[in-house]
This record gives sequence, structure tokens and C-alpha cells, in this order.
Amino acid sequence: MSSDATPTRRGVCLVLASAPGGGKTSVSRELLKTEPELALSVSATTRAPRPGEEEGVHYFFRTQEQFAAMVAADELLEHASFLGRSYGTPRAAVEAALSAGRDVLFDIEWQGHRQLRAKMAQDVVGIFLLPPSIEELERRLRGRNQDSDEEIAKRMKAARTELAHWDEFDHVLVNEDFSATVANVRAILHAARTHRSRQPWLPGFAARLLGGA
Repeated sequence: MSSDATPTRRGVCLVLASAPGGGKTSVSRELLKTEPELALSVSATTRAPRPGEEEGVHYFFRTQEQFAAMVAADELLEHASFLGRSYGTPRAAVEAALSAGRDVLFDIEWQGHRQLRAKMAQDVVGIFLLPPSIEELERRLRGRNQDSDEEIAKRMKAARTELAHWDEFDHVLVNEDFSATVANVRAILHAARTHRSRQPWLPGFAARLLGGA
């Protein structure tokens, strides 16, 4: 790094996870409004495009055969199937963003976080959002949709499965006050950006300081 150059850094893979109704989507949206260096990860999917969706903006649309080939070639950082459709995160786009010093936000579940950790352990910063109470979580789920009691019970069962993996994440926040939660997530992101492992220019810079150059 020259004296008049802007120091470069490696980007951050910021994973935001929660149980359904835990608030990760709302927090993600607010975070993207306030952090210009942060972009939402674009997934590959085997489902058909919906009206208004664009290739490479909303999703990378692939056939099931193309998706299977990406999995076989280890081109996906994480992938999963849901209701007969496959979803995954292409490796190349994420690695290009990180190398350019851009941060990537992942709105995924614990399984995806675990896969990302296995492949990019030094790049991933995981945050799990806990509800203030199980009763509040159920209230939020009931407020989102006019679901039957049976459907709510299924969602609550799935939520408890998600909550059981809270201790796999670097940071855990109780999402009781939305503004405070967003502020805390931003603070975690800002701290991660300055970690020495993400500033490859630092050793040379420090050596020049110590050498008096």
C-alpha cells in the first residue's frame, strides 16, 4: 500500500439467521438500506422466473440438470431443496465480491450457515436472532398469515428446530427492539470489516512503521 492509496480489505460473508418469524428478513432489508458496501447474495434456483424477476438480479435460473451439474462440480457454497425445488449459492460470484472488498449478506437457515462455514470458515460471520419469548414468536407467526391452528403448530415445530441451532453462530441477539437489533447487527458488521485477517496490506504496512520507513 502506498501512502496515498486507499487500503483494500477482503469482504465479509454476513449470515443472518433466525426461526420463522424471528425477524431476519426485516432486519436484512433495513441493513441493505444503510450499508452501501453490502449486497444480498443472489441464489441459483430451479424454479421458473416470476413476472418481473431478472436473471442475475433476483436469481440465477437453472434447470434441474444444470443445478445438479453445479453441485457435482462444487460450484455452490451451500444448497438445499424445498418443495421439490433446489436453491444454492454460486461460489464464483461470492468469491469475486469478497476479493473486491464487497460484503455479501446471506438470509439463510442454519443448514446453509453450516455449509458456508465448512467451505469459507475465515470469511463467514454468523448472527442468529432469537425471539424475546416463544409466545411472542407465535404471535408474530399468527400476525403474518391467516393460517389455521394446525398450520401454526407446524410452523412452531419448525421454529423450535431452528432455535435449537442458535449456538452454532458467532453472535446471538434477542430481537425485542427492532432498531436496537439493526444497530447491533451493523456494529458486528463494522467490527468484522476491520479484522486483521481481512486486511492483507496490514503486515507490510506495519513492517514499514516498525522499520521507520
